[in-house]
Parts: sequence; C-alpha cells; structure tokens
Amino acid sequence: MTTPKPPVHTNPWQDLRQFTQARIALGRAGVSLPTGAQLAFQLAHARARDAVHQTLDVIAMAEALQQAGYQSLHVNSAAIDRNTYLQRPDLGRRLNEEARQHLRQLSLPPTDLAIVIADGLSAPAVAQNALPLLSSLQARLTPDNWSLAPIIIATQARVALGDETGALLNARSVLVLIGERPGLSSPDSMGAYLSWAPQPGLTDAARNCISNIRPDGLSYEQAAYKLHYLLTEARKRGLTGVALKDETDAPVKLGGKGTNNFLLEK
Repeated sequence: MTTPKPPVHTNPWQDLRQFTQARIALGRAGVSLPTGAQLAFQLAHARARDAVHQTLDVIAMAEALQQAGYQSLHVNSAAIDRNTYLQRPDLGRRLNEEARQHLRQLSLPPTDLAIVIADGLSAPAVAQNALPLLSSLQARLTPDNWSLAPIIIATQARVALGDETGALLNARSVLVLIGERPGLSSPDSMGAYLSWAPQPGLTDAARNCISNIRPDGLSYEQAAYKLHYLLTEARKRGLTGVALKDETDAPVKLGGKGTNNFLLEK
C-alpha cells in the first residue's frame, strides 16, 4: 500500500524565510499556492490599499507634537480630497492658496530647518513613525544648535510640497517625513527627504532620501544617525542631492589589517 502524498508540498528554501519578509518558499498545492499563502497575500494587499486611502488624524498628530514640545501648523495641498490626490500627483506637490497665504503672513525669521510631516501614500506610516524618529533626531540636533521652524503637518501631500513650504517658512533646509507607497509586506514604511535651500521647482536630483523607516526596516536610531550626518554636511557644504553622498557606513576592513574594501578604494 502506497503512502498518499501530502496535499501541500513544502519548499526546501523554507528555512530562509526567517531572514526576509519577502514571499519566498511558500510551497505549493498541486500547481497553485497553498490556501494559507493565498489568504496571507490577500490580507497584505488589503492592508496596502487601506494604507493608501486612510486619512491622517491631524488633531491627534498635533496633540502628540505639542506633548513632545513642538509647535505645529496644519496645511493642505491643492488636492481637495483623497481621490483627487491619487489621480492628480501634480496638485499634491503644491500648497493650496489658503495655506500659502497663511505661511507667508507668518513672516518667520530665518531658521536652519523646517520639518514637514506629510501623509503621502501611507498616513499610518507617519502616524506610527514620525514622532519616534523626531525624538531620536532632536537628541542629535540640539547639541549642534539647530534652529527649527514650527513643524508643518501636511495632508494630501507629495514630497515636493516641502520645498515650497520650506521657502515660505524662510528655512535654510527642509526635511519631509512622508508615508511611502505601501508594499505587500510594508504598509507602514516612512521616507525622509532632505533639501537644502528649498524653493518651488526643485527636482529629485536636489534631494537626499532615506527610505523604509519603520520597526521592521531601518530603525529610528539608524535613520536619525544618517539624517544628522546629511544635515551636518548639507549645512557645511550648502547643498543636498546627487552631490551629497551618505558616507555614514564605515569602510569594510579585510583580514584585520586595516585595509579598505577594494570596491570602496578610489
């Protein structure tokens, strides 16, 4: 009597799943995915869709910032609602007229840094990650005497909205913390975009980006360390973007002899 084959065939790579959230070694049932893997995929897809459409609780964010000792202001982009925001990326890149006039009337003195917390494509990402990152970053900025503009909470916002905002706040640099496009294993990923001398019309080439800031990705301490380095170098050199490289990772030493990795040598 032959032993019946199991309904689900495991994958020999299954042990590797402990090292990644990627969908590998899912096994198979016949020529298809097992039911459990298919249901997990559908759940991850639903969470990603929910993250895109969820709105940011501005009041809760403002109260949390106030408790942490930050003054904040709320602005909205030229996109009047979420559907418009998703269909018209260009409107999310600029402030609406009311916000523009309000920031202009503040007539703030020059500051070193303006910080924009933007909902982007995942409001839950900034709701979860923005304040812990700010706490870690503030601890590094305070000894260097960085002056900060009021924190801006921006809704229906894209990255480029930070450049117009920073210019109106009379800030020498702007840091945009924004919800990134959700992945199927990362609906809570936040990005940080840094621009020196912000002004409308800057391109991505003028910005530095640190991505995947979240508990299961780049930690708050690591992200704050990298941002502090980039901010320090930006202030020293008066630039950001392709001309400013993240050199926070030390050269790899080989054989205990203090020799740099040949891939990193000039």
